[in-house]
Amino acid sequence: MTHPLNLLSSLDGRYADSTAPLSGHFSEFAFLRDRVRIELDFLAALSKIGLIRPLTSSESAQLESVKSNFTIADAESIQAHERKTRHDVKAIEYFLQDKLQDTSLKDLLPWIHFGLTSEDVNNIAQVIALRDSRDTVLLPVLNALINSLVEFAKQNRALPMLARTHGQFAVPTTLGKEFAIYIARLKTARDEISAHRFEAKLTGAVGNLNALQASMPQVDWLTFGKEFIAGYDLVSNPITTQILPYDNWIRYFDALRLTNSILIDFSQDVWRYISDGILKQAVVQGEVGSSTMPQKVNPIDFENAEGNLGVANALFTHYAQKLTVSRLQRDLSDSTVRRTFGTALGHTLVAWLNLQRGMKRIAADEVKIKAELNAHWEVIAEGAQTILRAIGKPGAYESLKEQTRGRIVAESDYRLWCEAVDVDEETRGRLLSLSPESYIGLAIQLTDSVIG
Repeated sequence: MTHPLNLLSSLDGRYADSTAPLSGHFSEFAFLRDRVRIELDFLAALSKIGLIRPLTSSESAQLESVKSNFTIADAESIQAHERKTRHDVKAIEYFLQDKLQDTSLKDLLPWIHFGLTSEDVNNIAQVIALRDSRDTVLLPVLNALINSLVEFAKQNRALPMLARTHGQFAVPTTLGKEFAIYIARLKTARDEISAHRFEAKLTGAVGNLNALQASMPQVDWLTFGKEFIAGYDLVSNPITTQILPYDNWIRYFDALRLTNSILIDFSQDVWRYISDGILKQAVVQGEVGSSTMPQKVNPIDFENAEGNLGVANALFTHYAQKLTVSRLQRDLSDSTVRRTFGTALGHTLVAWLNLQRGMKRIAADEVKIKAELNAHWEVIAEGAQTILRAIGKPGAYESLKEQTRGRIVAESDYRLWCEAVDVDEETRGRLLSLSPESYIGLAIQLTDSVIG
């Protein structure tokens, strides 16, 4: 067995602990196992419609045993056949013939892979892997990540801070509100991922069920295919070439790509908040931030996530470009690309887990946030000039622009201006009531509408 230090991919080496749950869906072993399942389910389905003899209860149990007890030795046996055939699905057919040769099912061996093309088996197996990995691996991690943002937003829902537009100080917001924006975006993306219904096909060598229809025209093969695929809780697409049009799968990948893009945005913002001292990181005993600078605590979880999200999205983008294109009724260039699904999902998973870990290590530096906020009274100029405009005072914007543009305004400067401006006392009181800490609009209500 290859030592972990000699593995080519970081997903199987450095990040193996994080990506292990995906290997049960996208490893070579899993792909062989799942295709064996499809072949035997197809054989059983032919029996159920009366095309071949009924299976006894013990024979049905035997087929279930082959599926559920599929071993590494079984997978190696298939690979031994493939070295001769140079065709992986034909190798599976030969393996099953060997497996059942000395059983009561021997007379049904000619019906294994009857009338199918390899892609009928491959696409169903791969889409099951996509669906099941989403439900058992990806969605739980994404939900946990969203929940960590929700908890952070709750803790900081009313903590005012300076916003920044164009990299410059802008009117105040709350730290919780800025996280709530990402929560809302991620929830929408999560719901789209969760609701996606996956397509599969069982339509033969060029999509017309030629072999099945020619050999057994008395069977309603369109209905058979639809029901067979529905048995896996998948949606049947009967209009295909040899391969399923991958548009449906790409919509799923696009939803993941959008989620990752949102999280790249989030990672970069958190990185900047840490850099600016808005957020502080926990100091973990024994960890090192720099090989030479002992004082450093680096935002490595967010940096790692950003990098992995980018790698994953590069693959998702390639899927959208490559898998929508196939020469005529089929060329094989899609096959090798489809074998990288686990890679794209693996980098996605590593990133999401790193963000979860990073969220556990950050906290608001309230002293720094409030000190910075109260050092910049110029940021309430928007509110002051809008109050003046509301009472019809001419030149309100220009007046505040003259007082504040390009300047740092202290509280005393602002209050002197309030006392000097020519307005009625009620308006003056409203101007004096403004402060950087209180001028947060509906930020708290907006945050609460997202986090519940």
